[in-house]
Amino acid sequence: MFKNLTPHVLRIQLQDDSVLELASSGVARVATTATPVAPVEGVPAATTAYGAVVGLPEFQEGVTLLVSGLVLAALKESGQLAARPDVWGPDTGPTAVRKDGQVWAVRGLTRPA
Repeated sequence: MFKNLTPHVLRIQLQDDSVLELASSGVARVATTATPVAPVEGVPAATTAYGAVVGLPEFQEGVTLLVSGLVLAALKESGQLAARPDVWGPDTGPTAVRKDGQVWAVRGLTRPA
């Protein structure tokens, strides 16, 4: 069973061309702290420090959690990803199905090596 922890609908196009559509069921995010800096060409700007992942449920047998690439990267950097075989992200690379230049569906899942 998949649990979509991104803020939007995820579509996965299966090998038989059917589409599995997953509504958001909560959001896993990376905590951030913004520090204002000098404007860039008159536009307000800030630097961002990334912190811990928030909103990620505990491991549950039989449930695959789908999260953003930023969440995957934060888990890998913190050393937590290796202990979470249940956490994956949508593969939005070249195999993704695009409509009007935007990802409409993915054909697979991914996570950092």
